[in-house]
Amino acid sequence: MNYLAHTFLSFSDGQIVGQFLEDHIRNKERFSFPKDIQDGITMHRAIDTFTDSHPAIHEAKKVFSPLVRLYAGAFVDVSMDYFLANDLTLNSLKGWKNHSQRVYRVLNQNIRFFPENFRLMLSRMEAEDWLYNYRTDRSIGFSMKNVLNKAKYLDKNIPVFEVFLDNKDFLQKCYDDFFPDLLAHAEAENALLHSER
Repeated sequence: MNYLAHTFLSFSDGQIVGQFLEDHIRNKERFSFPKDIQDGITMHRAIDTFTDSHPAIHEAKKVFSPLVRLYAGAFVDVSMDYFLANDLTLNSLKGWKNHSQRVYRVLNQNIRFFPENFRLMLSRMEAEDWLYNYRTDRSIGFSMKNVLNKAKYLDKNIPVFEVFLDNKDFLQKCYDDFFPDLLAHAEAENALLHSER
C-alpha cells in the first residue's frame, strides 16, 4: 500500500482510518464501521482501481516488471509515494511533517478498529516517521526491500532499488502524468460520497 498517497487523498479523519483499514478487513465487514470510515474504505478501493487502469502507471510498471513480474505494481506504488513526498507544488516540507503527525494521531485514536499486527506496524511507522521520510532515497530503498521480503516468490536480492534509481527521471514523468488525474478523481469520488448522505 502506498501509505502517503492514500492518506493525502483522505478528506476526513474517518477516511484516513478507512483507507488503512481496507487492507485488514473482509468486504462484508466494512458495513460494521461508522459511515466516515466506510467512506475511507470506498475511497481506498476507488484509488486502487483508478491507479491500476491509468496509462502512466502501465508505463511505470514496465520499469520493474522484467525483474519482479506481477509485483511491479507494488514497487510503482512505493515509487509514487517518493515523488508525492517530494512534490512541493502540493505541500511544503513543513506541511508534510504536520500531515504525517496528524495521520499517526488519528490512527492511534482509532486503534481499536485495527488488528494487533497493524498496531505493531503503526508503532514502527510513527517511531521512524515513514510518511515524512518517504522523500529520501534511503527510506524508499528500505520500503522496496520490505516489499521484497514480503513477496513469497521473489529472490530477496533482486536489485529493485537500483532499478528505481536508474529510472528515476522516467518514473518522475509517469508521476507527473498520473497524479493530477488521480487527485481530480479522488476529489470527485469524495463529492459523490457526500452527495449520498
